[in-house]
Amino acid sequence: MPQTDFPKDVAAMANSGGGVIVYGVREAQRAATERVDVGDFDETYERSLRSAAITAISPPVFGLNVHRLGGEKRTVVVEVPASVAGPHLIYRNDYFGAPVRNDSDTVWMKERQIEAMYRSRFEERRHATEALDALSSDASAGRDASKRAWLIAVAHPRIPRFRERMTRDAARLILSEAEPLALHYAGRGGNHPLESVDRLNPRPGLRRWVALSLPIGDHSLWKEAWVSIHHDGSVTVASAVGGRPLSHDQYLDGWQIESAAIECAIADLMALIRTTAEATDNDEYDVRVQVEWTGGQPLLLVTRDHMGHVYDAGSVPLHRYAPVETAANAAGPDLDFYWQVHDLARDCVNQGGIADVFMIRPPAREGEA
Repeated sequence: MPQTDFPKDVAAMANSGGGVIVYGVREAQRAATERVDVGDFDETYERSLRSAAITAISPPVFGLNVHRLGGEKRTVVVEVPASVAGPHLIYRNDYFGAPVRNDSDTVWMKERQIEAMYRSRFEERRHATEALDALSSDASAGRDASKRAWLIAVAHPRIPRFRERMTRDAARLILSEAEPLALHYAGRGGNHPLESVDRLNPRPGLRRWVALSLPIGDHSLWKEAWVSIHHDGSVTVASAVGGRPLSHDQYLDGWQIESAAIECAIADLMALIRTTAEATDNDEYDVRVQVEWTGGQPLLLVTRDHMGHVYDAGSVPLHRYAPVETAANAAGPDLDFYWQVHDLARDCVNQGGIADVFMIRPPAREGEA
C-alpha cells in the first residue's frame, strides 16, 4: 500500500482542506461513467489503508473514515479530513514532495506554497497553545492550590467543527456515556472525577456546560471535581488530587498525590474526549495535563503495594510539575485510543518517579506479545 498512489492521494487531499476518494467508479475524460465492483474489501485491507496514511506520509494523516457500500457493485469511499499539520510530505527513495489537488488532478507544490503552508502550521500551533492556555486558566481558577494539589486536564479539537449550541440533553448524554467508558479504562481502584460531579444536571456556562461538584462535607473535600464540555468540543477536568484518605481517619498531606488519582483523572478526561468528539464530529485533539500546587512543600507522588499500603519508594520530589502535552486521535479504533489513554497516564506518573501505571491496562495490540 505505501508504494501505491494511495498515500499521495491522501496527502494531496489533506493539503487541500480534505476531500473524498471513491474506489469503484470508472472514468472517461475526467467524468464518471459507471460503477465497477472493487472486489473483496475486509477489515485487514481497511487497516492497511489507515496504516499507509500514517506510515507513508509525514506528518501522518489521522482520522480517515472508510465506508464500504454494498450491493452487486461494491464501492469504497475514503474521507480524508482537513489538516492543520500540513504540508504533508510523500517520500520516494531519497526524494520528497508535497502533493496538492488542482481540480481533478494531483500536482506538486512549489517552494513558495510549501513555505506558506509551514507558516500556516506554525500559526495554528500558536492558536492551539493559546486555546489550551485559556482552558487551563479557566479550569484552575478558584482552586485552593495552596492547601492541596489539583490536577487540571484540558483538551481542544485541532479543527473545531462549529455547529449549533449543544443542548443540556446532549451534554447529559456525553457525561453519562463517558462514565462507564472511564471505568473501562481504569476500573475502580481510585476516585473518578466523573463520579464526583452532577452528571445529570449540567449547568450553562460561557459557550459550555458545566458539571458542578456534588455537595461534600469537610471530610470529603478530596472528592471535589469540576467538569466542563464546550460547544466547540473542548473539555476540561479539574480534580483535587492532593490530601487523599489513607484510612477512615488518616489523610495524605496536600502535597502528596496518589498515582491512582492521576490515572483516574486521565481516564475520565480521555473518556470525555472520546464521547464529546463523537457528539460534535471532531477527531484530533490537543491535550494538556498539569498539576497546580502553590504550597511550600515539593510535590510527591505515592502509590500502593499489593497489600494496599502507601509508599513513595522511587518517587522524585517535584518543585514544579511540568505540563504534559500530547495529541489524541479521538476518531481512531477503540484499542488504539485505549493505548493513548495508557501512554498519557504513564507520562504523567513517570514525571514523579513512578515507573508505570497499574490501573490502565489495555490489551496487547494484534501482533504484540
